[in-house]
Amino acid sequence: MSQSELLDGGNFPSLEEACLKISHYIAYIQHRHSALGYQSPNYFDLEYPPHLQRLEQPAQVLEGLRGLVVIDEVQLRPGLFPLLRVLMDRSDAPGQFLLLGSASPALLRQSGESLLGRVETVEVAGFDLAEAAAAPGARVDEAAARLWVRGYPRAYLAASDEDAAAWCSHAVSDHVRVDMPQFGLNIAAPAMLRFWSMLAHYHGQVWSAAPIAQSMGVSEPTVRRYLDTLTQTLMVRQLQPWHENLGKRQVK
Repeated sequence: MSQSELLDGGNFPSLEEACLKISHYIAYIQHRHSALGYQSPNYFDLEYPPHLQRLEQPAQVLEGLRGLVVIDEVQLRPGLFPLLRVLMDRSDAPGQFLLLGSASPALLRQSGESLLGRVETVEVAGFDLAEAAAAPGARVDEAAARLWVRGYPRAYLAASDEDAAAWCSHAVSDHVRVDMPQFGLNIAAPAMLRFWSMLAHYHGQVWSAAPIAQSMGVSEPTVRRYLDTLTQTLMVRQLQPWHENLGKRQVK
């Protein structure tokens, strides 16, 4: 069958794949972020090439926009932050920009403007038990069991546990091999994947760097750096120990 061409010249080997692409476009792309509109001039997804192309001259584009401007995956363009600081300072109106991303502000500050005093950070986690159990017809025990292996929305809504596990596996691999280098985190992917797998066994337990460092054949500072890296990229949440003595708390 000859190739079918559609959607800005995309090539597809069969009519079936073309139909799937169109269905995805209608069901997902056009309706994603429907409150603003994916194709709105005020919405930018920095993983979407046409939106990246629009921001080749960011000052010319962003200065002319009015109302709420949404920039998704902002960690991919830390060079935008100095410009955003200037634009934010030109107006006292709150809510000018909604910046969405997959890295902590502390990590983004390593390569861009901090926007100190100009932004409020809201950390969004995966589904929790209250949200899952609130679904119509949901039972708390079933929701808890489902969440145990399906914390993120796409995994939670997968057709089977196998599909959810496959999604999680690909997400972890892509995060280590693709996302981390983009943040300037040069850690060998096999070592980080091994560490992440071992770290999962410490979920909800007291953390100790020594056993993992010994198993991996690296130093304790190295595994602590791995842990901090996953924390900064919002993959792990550290619950710090509590001590009445602040000095002990900092040392531990």
